[in-house]
Amino acid sequence: MSGEENTSSDGYNFPLDQWDNARDEEVSMNMSDKEVSMNMSDKEYPNRDISNSVVISDHTDIGKINSLDERVKYIAEMISKFPRAYQRFEASDNISMNDAFEVANILHTDRHVFEASELYRLAFDLHDKQPNHYPLAQSLLQVRLLCLLKSGHDLPEAELIELDNLCIPYGNYLRGVRAAWQKNSLGNALNLIGNAFEEFHTGEEIDSIYLDLAMKHNGRTIGCELNIPGSFIPYKMYMYWDKLPPQEIVDNFEYHKNLHDFPVKIFDREEAAEWLYQKYGIEARELFLNARHPAEAADFLRVHIINLLGGWWLDADLKLKKDNYQGFMKNFDKSGCYFTTSNNVIHNDFFGSSSNSVVLNDCLLSLYRNNYLHKGLFIAYKTGPGIFNRALSRIYHNALSIDPNFPSIEIYNQNDFDNYIEEFDTPYKHNTPHWQSV
Repeated sequence: MSGEENTSSDGYNFPLDQWDNARDEEVSMNMSDKEVSMNMSDKEYPNRDISNSVVISDHTDIGKINSLDERVKYIAEMISKFPRAYQRFEASDNISMNDAFEVANILHTDRHVFEASELYRLAFDLHDKQPNHYPLAQSLLQVRLLCLLKSGHDLPEAELIELDNLCIPYGNYLRGVRAAWQKNSLGNALNLIGNAFEEFHTGEEIDSIYLDLAMKHNGRTIGCELNIPGSFIPYKMYMYWDKLPPQEIVDNFEYHKNLHDFPVKIFDREEAAEWLYQKYGIEARELFLNARHPAEAADFLRVHIINLLGGWWLDADLKLKKDNYQGFMKNFDKSGCYFTTSNNVIHNDFFGSSSNSVVLNDCLLSLYRNNYLHKGLFIAYKTGPGIFNRALSRIYHNALSIDPNFPSIEIYNQNDFDNYIEEFDTPYKHNTPHWQSV
């Protein structure tokens, strides 16, 4: 279906690593569906440019206020100028861990990152530290410290040690981010972080932060100019809509089918299910048909099609710019072409790859793992841009110690994406359930 994972937004949303397994359908929490999804489309991940964050210079450490009543009074005064957070805070007679967590999430979403850090700290202090109590204590402390970095403050060493005692990779992650953001020491940052992203679900903020640092350190081209047969992207394109496309999608399909000298194949749900069965077997077919939303099914399909056949993928609600696309796509001379959003999240609505790609093979691993182990995971993480970000995190991480011996891939930025892709009005989105609501 369409790439609704890529709807435009200027939102600033908190990193969802603190949800841990709570985003899986097997785990229940006293949180609303809206809070679980938090509008995390791939263009809505948090902006790591800390100059855009709200910074408070008068740093009163809430953790050093002994009385809970005094802390609550301090919090009320601190957030009284932020109506959305204050309203949620005032709704609680006796503040609990979940209350503090939810208020912190609101503040984080609204870019009040220092205040959010203080509320995450309160949530951490109210946590019973039981290893099966979600959000996990180490996740609360991790996001507390990340928000401190976003607000321009340093990391308290005592809290880093606290975090190490709960989860050493989380501590390494924060030290690495500090090395990058405060000292511009990218190589050291990547070494400190290591593969800490493996402690998180695919697509969580660590993947986009790590990819940003890796691209700045290693560049946006990775791999070798092997120039072997089959290492280039075939000049053909694939699209998908499950069934009964609305008129604007029908018109878009006709537009692309009429492009000169450019083969375009459009799948529907029935044909896609049969194709998956014929090429990958009954397991792939069943996972595709049991997807929670057409967007999740489209995510599942695109990785399988492009990795087996090679070519370009375009979501049904995007349009190639007629004057720009041909020279770029026809003459592209690398094995993979990907684009990042302004927040370093990989677009999965438009990309190209040769068959049997190092990136897409890794995406398949995450795709099946998430479908079996994390069925209720947020779609953007489970099947969408998140699996692409994780694949590239792993590839860059391995390149630090092993020379990348695969045909080169290129990663372009959002401006490049906008140069080739046009978004058009899609009324269907206002009349059908959004993928973020499932």
